[in-house]
Amino acid sequence: MLTDKATSSTSPSRELTVVQALREALREEMRRDEQVFVLGEDIRIGGSFLFTLGLLDEFGPERVLNTPISEAGFVGLAIGAAIQGLRPIIDFQYGDFIFTAFDQIIQQCTKLRYMSGGQVSIPLVFQLPTGASGRGAQHANSVETAFFGIPGLKIVTPATPYDAKGLFKSAVRDNNPVLFCVHKHLYGSKGRQLAKSSISRGHVPDEEYLVPLGKGDIKKRGSDITVVANGLMLHRSLNVAEALEGEGISAEVIDPRCLVPFDAKLVIDSVVKTSRIVIVEEGNERGGWGAQLAAEIGGQAIGYLDAPIRRVASPNVPIPFAPVLENAVIPDETRIRSALLELMEH
Repeated sequence: MLTDKATSSTSPSRELTVVQALREALREEMRRDEQVFVLGEDIRIGGSFLFTLGLLDEFGPERVLNTPISEAGFVGLAIGAAIQGLRPIIDFQYGDFIFTAFDQIIQQCTKLRYMSGGQVSIPLVFQLPTGASGRGAQHANSVETAFFGIPGLKIVTPATPYDAKGLFKSAVRDNNPVLFCVHKHLYGSKGRQLAKSSISRGHVPDEEYLVPLGKGDIKKRGSDITVVANGLMLHRSLNVAEALEGEGISAEVIDPRCLVPFDAKLVIDSVVKTSRIVIVEEGNERGGWGAQLAAEIGGQAIGYLDAPIRRVASPNVPIPFAPVLENAVIPDETRIRSALLELMEH
């Protein structure tokens, strides 16, 4: 039997992992609204990352639905259920499996509200483990990058337990389809090693709260250079920023939290202050959300920059299977540090 013990809600510290915070959010939303249900493969025993652990006992098989290995089928089912007024949540074992339902999502899910003139709503959340984690190219896609250019989808990429819970509750209550992408290294379940950062495991309040979609957060304030990063890259960027603080470099680190909608104003205001920016993302460099952000900065704040916009991303190759090669492709703290130091020389 799989277990993943959450900190007791009576604990004054309330230190939870990301998956514990997400599971708590899901349980609270299912209690709050009987139209909310969850479906996916093996979810009655918790799923790959224990997101649904224990929910079957409370809500029963009618609201915790095990599905066949047919992503195209159960995504289509969920779209239909959402059109009829339910609020489905699909838990994917790996976000990479969503590509087999690409037609249902792109041709139906994202377009029907627009095509119906707003008469049809599709309140549907896709819970997607994303990113590379030593499992080879076919289990290492940055799903958020693949869907970033598709109109009609909101894309959320939380990196902390507090943000994960508050954003998830907002996503469930939203009337649009939402891709909720959490890096595989950040869940903190099944003994997986968390990213080395104090916010991989963090305080989550007892009381009800929401984090609005489309509002970024400054995780570390600084004055010399701006760093924008999400997911696992946020943790690596924070580690670099904290180390550089001891060398006299003050880096401001921003977590967009949502890629669509994107809080561009928060970033622009920071760039106006620091005059330098590094954008860090795990996905491939070509077509990434960082490219769009760089274009917006170029259009709105180019006159405030004292150095070129610098991006740190994976090269345009599939993720290798060999761990040593995967580590060479995915941005690490050394590459992030070098990018910051190079800009500081301008």
